[in-house]
Amino acid sequence: MKKTPLHERHLSLGARMIDFGGWLMPVRYTNVIDEHHATRTHAGLFDICHMGEIAVTGPQAFALLQRAVSRNLEKQAIGQMKLCVLTNEQGGVIDDLTVYKLEDDHYMLVTNAACTEKDLRWLQTMKESEGFSGVEIVDRTEELGKLDIQGPQAQAILQSLADTDLAPLKYYHCLNTTVAGIPSLVSRSGYTGEDGFEVYAGGDKISGIWDRLLAAGAGAGLKPVGLGARDTLRLEAGMMLYGHEMSESVTPFEVIYGWVVDLEKDFIGRDALIRQKKTGVSRKMVGFEMVDRGIAREGYKVLKYGSEIGDVTSGTLAPTLNKAVGLAFVPAIYTEPGTEIDILIRERPARAKVVKLPFYKRTDKHIFYNVFI
Repeated sequence: MKKTPLHERHLSLGARMIDFGGWLMPVRYTNVIDEHHATRTHAGLFDICHMGEIAVTGPQAFALLQRAVSRNLEKQAIGQMKLCVLTNEQGGVIDDLTVYKLEDDHYMLVTNAACTEKDLRWLQTMKESEGFSGVEIVDRTEELGKLDIQGPQAQAILQSLADTDLAPLKYYHCLNTTVAGIPSLVSRSGYTGEDGFEVYAGGDKISGIWDRLLAAGAGAGLKPVGLGARDTLRLEAGMMLYGHEMSESVTPFEVIYGWVVDLEKDFIGRDALIRQKKTGVSRKMVGFEMVDRGIAREGYKVLKYGSEIGDVTSGTLAPTLNKAVGLAFVPAIYTEPGTEIDILIRERPARAKVVKLPFYKRTDKHIFYNVFI
């Protein structure tokens, strides 16, 4: 398994380590509930060095990306990030990734950890097969490190170490600065439903930023957070996880990514998605809350009138809400909020109801639910 530059830091903090997409990652330092609440009420610090970074540069960089992703990048400004979907010929999701425009003809793609290699192969094959000779595609995952700091105190803690005023930085935008004296790219977004930032720096320097952030945030309630709480936080915020809600057999219209599909432009998978748009989807991902006691887990069956109609893709007890919630695929006729369904838990049907996503949403005037960016 691969190890991030922070591996020894995790061990010294007593983290429990697990295999995640071929990476040895911390699942928790204390416990999931404690780390979850720390992020919601103060701040959490996450090692995200396992995620991929792919540089796409050159005079045809925009043209290649415009052909590769379903979202229209034409009006993307320098310093702006766009949540995008890389689609195959059938319209299936190869990956959901973030496209940073760093300069004209210079983009950085941030990929899911388990998808980096296949994303790279897909883009390189596109370059060769479709004649994009004026573009260079480079995997920078090994040379870069990435940290996420999320929560109400995130800005104040990071600001104490950053040389640039972070207050004007808009959501889904980035800037170059120094953090703890180390040249860094800082962006504002997140995977928790809270305000927060990503910090990118050299892989050989990222541990210094980690140490300084933990020290700077000690008095403000900052805690290191593992993958366990990262999962409960993202699920409360109604955010999807590749390999659970998304795969190459799932299209953007079947989940909550229809808004990142622009059928007016040409991209791989467009024809298939036009057909699906016309006929309508037969299934759709929904959020649900348990009515009866019990926690729905990935793979549990969804029932209606005693018959199986779908599967749970993610489920947990939401610590902030103190209720059991989940995501599932069901037939399109059962997606209306308030629709009653059953979840088969240990061979017994337990009542649940479809609800509008997200389950949890902040109300800060400058923070918006990230899938609408």
